[in-house]
Amino acid sequence: MPEYNTMELMVCVASRELEDGVSVGVGTGVPCAATMLAQKTHAPNIMIVFEAGGVAPLMPEMPISVGDSRTFWKGVMATGMPDIMETCARGLVDYTFLGGAQIDMYGNMNSTQIGLDRKKPKIRLPGSGGANDFASLCWRTMVVTVQDSRRFVEKCDFITTPGWLTGGDSREKSGLPKGCGPYRMITNMAVMDFEPESKRMRIISINQGYSEKDVQDNCGFELLKANKILETKPPTETELRILREEVDPNRYVIGR
Repeated sequence: MPEYNTMELMVCVASRELEDGVSVGVGTGVPCAATMLAQKTHAPNIMIVFEAGGVAPLMPEMPISVGDSRTFWKGVMATGMPDIMETCARGLVDYTFLGGAQIDMYGNMNSTQIGLDRKKPKIRLPGSGGANDFASLCWRTMVVTVQDSRRFVEKCDFITTPGWLTGGDSREKSGLPKGCGPYRMITNMAVMDFEPESKRMRIISINQGYSEKDVQDNCGFELLKANKILETKPPTETELRILREEVDPNRYVIGR
């Protein structure tokens, strides 16, 4: 079995969630690496969309921002943010990758502030950017992050990015499009989805070297469990070779 680090595992697991022919709204970093890996392995017809305006590029190497010229390389269109957000609003983007400093059991995310005092928060974070738009309008939202109880919290101090809100049909009742919302949480320990009725986060597979107890102990709320929890498949030699040699040869994302 090939050796791999935590970041390589998460990128490979995330890439497998993307089917050939789908459209994906991504940012730089891990989401971009996962999408590029999918494009270079099992999903050659994937359409990558960057909020700065790049559409369907064939990137020669890892870009350093969503406005990097490499996000337009051999693309079908070089447009701008208004067109990209309109495309999302029209329901034409299947997946997006997002993240936040806090994530709750319904997949709501906070990237605005830590602390409840709006005037003097403990920590001021970067804010939404395009995250709210992508999460509100793309069909499936995925998150790739390291798991700990400070990030996975019972209640977000601020909801920057809507998940399933308070569960059940609350998201649809809020006026957001029916059927779109959080889809996968991919961490260094496990993969989670959301139970269809309650919309609460649940464990569906556990990474090698971890147990159900490890996953729960590193979460600030009670996780549901699938009827059959699988073992996450580790990266293959082919995935690792392409990730290391073609996607991120300078190891900006996957590390040394």
